Amino acid sequence: MNPDAAYMKRALTLAKKGVGKTHPNPAVGCVIVKNGAVIGEGWHRKAGAPHAEVHALNMAGTAAAGADVYVTLEPCSHTGKTPPCAAALIRAGVKRVFAGMHDPNPQVNGKGLRALQQAGIETFCGVLEAECRAINRPFVKFITTGQPYVTYKCAMTLDGKIASVTGDSCWISCEESRRIVHRMRAANNAIMVGVDTVIADNPMLTVRHVKGQDPLRIIVDSRLRTPIDAAVLAGDMAHGTIMATTVTSRDIHARYINKGVRLLVCKQKNNRVDLIDLWNRLGASGIHSVLLEGGSHLAGYALQSGLIDECVFFYAPKVLGCDGMSPFAITGVHDIAHVVPFSNLAVRRVGTDIMVTARTEQTCLPV
Repeated sequence: MNPDAAYMKRALTLAKKGVGKTHPNPAVGCVIVKNGAVIGEGWHRKAGAPHAEVHALNMAGTAAAGADVYVTLEPCSHTGKTPPCAAALIRAGVKRVFAGMHDPNPQVNGKGLRALQQAGIETFCGVLEAECRAINRPFVKFITTGQPYVTYKCAMTLDGKIASVTGDSCWISCEESRRIVHRMRAANNAIMVGVDTVIADNPMLTVRHVKGQDPLRIIVDSRLRTPIDAAVLAGDMAHGTIMATTVTSRDIHARYINKGVRLLVCKQKNNRVDLIDLWNRLGASGIHSVLLEGGSHLAGYALQSGLIDECVFFYAPKVLGCDGMSPFAITGVHDIAHVVPFSNLAVRRVGTDIMVTARTEQTCLPV
């Protein structure tokens, strides 16, 4: 590995420490190098706090003059909750800046690098770009489309069943897989399930097993069938719960609003919530990332609509047989030529399970 890639890889390692903690900002890491030695490091720790470059400059001190800077994302050039990082790098007198990728934010998008160039600093962009993009896929999608990045996860048997014919699904996956799922919850702005999952499992949809902040809980409930005594509506839980519906009755709304639930009345499509409208509303609310946890009808509808960006499957060494439930309740696919394609598959062992990660190719099917 060449030195530039090695330093950027270190910056990526630092950036990953901020994943799930910097919303609505991206996760960014920075390394400052002089005479072949690292003299400063930093990462963005939370929104409103100093950016990665500032932490690294503070560590480097006056030695930053004439140094090389490796940062996973183009330095910002605008004033938000913190001053622009490009200006800080200019004041520090750095010699060269290597950025992993351009910042797609219209407020930046090349302006940070141009400001550095105009100050006489050499700039290079695209070092380990794919890896730098990967850690900020939710930010990139949100800032370019206004919609959240959606990851669907499910635990299933080797023959691809998420539950028995009676709906029993506890526990298909192993404890190690469940810990990963809870880390995924902590890394996302929101968890989404359908009303049938709430009725069948009465989940809490909180972060357990690992340290992390509970995300918002989103229930897609077209007809407002969620039991008023559901776990997600208990006590203060209700204040962190959003229900997406097509019901317009104020009397029915009042049952949930009085508990502290936020209702989103969405457009209707095929007698249920129009997911495209819901995705747009969630984006307008500033939600960058959603972990979709089921059930199969909601997941199938989202997949057919081209609204799932990534899937994480946990395969357990068990078999349920033909009476079990599939992860996607998809209809209308009658031949292989019209299947939903996936790419960028990654496979690894987790405890007794096999974890498969794949990205969808956003193919829309008739729904």
